[in-house]
Amino acid sequence: MPNLVRRRIAQASAAAILLGLSAASSAQQNYPNRPIRFITPYAPGGSTTFMARLVGEHYTERWGQNVIVDNRPGGNTIIGTEALVRSAPDGYTIMLVASTHAILSSLTKTSYHPIKDFAPIASIGVAPQVLVMHPGVPANTVQEVIALAKAKPGQLNFASSGAGGPTHLSGELFNLLAGVKTQHIPYKGAGPAMTDLMGGHVQMFFSVPVNIVGHVKSGRLKAIAVTGDARLKALPQMPTFAEAGLPGFNVKTWNGVLAPAGTPKAIVDMLSAEIGQMLTKPDVREKLDGIGITPMYNNPEAFRAMIEADMAIYLKVIRANNISIK
Repeated sequence: MPNLVRRRIAQASAAAILLGLSAASSAQQNYPNRPIRFITPYAPGGSTTFMARLVGEHYTERWGQNVIVDNRPGGNTIIGTEALVRSAPDGYTIMLVASTHAILSSLTKTSYHPIKDFAPIASIGVAPQVLVMHPGVPANTVQEVIALAKAKPGQLNFASSGAGGPTHLSGELFNLLAGVKTQHIPYKGAGPAMTDLMGGHVQMFFSVPVNIVGHVKSGRLKAIAVTGDARLKALPQMPTFAEAGLPGFNVKTWNGVLAPAGTPKAIVDMLSAEIGQMLTKPDVREKLDGIGITPMYNNPEAFRAMIEADMAIYLKVIRANNISIK
């Protein structure tokens, strides 16, 4: 091939690359210029829809573009998550995610990798877990629960809101760290689990605070300890697990936002920074606090690290107890 032809081909290729980069840069600079789809892989209603709308309203206020909350429940969040993975990585499709995202791929086969196939944007908030028990159980502290479980191996039952979910794995992690064996009883949601707990059919349950504070104050349940670094304002007499002698038990449930892998970093950073700004608003913090969520902003890198850390913790529990779901 003559040198002149080679030179012209190279020049044309370089021009095409520059044109592509210029178009991509222009698209990012104009972002967003159309509505954003916000997938939530859960049924409508509840805290997940509430948080998606909260974030969506902030984006609309800041950018003047509608944010459409798209509920895609089913398959333990797999259906909605696959919809995100199939979406164009252009910032116009994002998804609300919960701590289940760090668990699911260790429990069942998924068509996606929980880290490689996503671009983490930011965390929104976190809720600690409270160990609550039926008032008739003769144990009032973490150490007394452990002693009772060791004296009666397999006789204490703990409820969960579903096999393989955070409340199930919290109970299994407690067993692992405390060196005890309590029996898992799965339910189809936190509501039925709470009903049977208050009825004395099961003895223990790990729950987010919003579900149990009223029942503890009324005496229908007793609170043993809470995860995290601080006591609950609503139940200030209840110690943390660290204070109660089990510092390694520090599970939490969190929510955040993901985009498909390959979404331009400039757009990811824009989406993330706005969530950080939103979480400084007193009214937003008050709304989240009202549903038992403590605002917690992590930028994309820190959010990725948080997901990876939870994956490692839950994988250890899942393997130690040979847990799986179909």
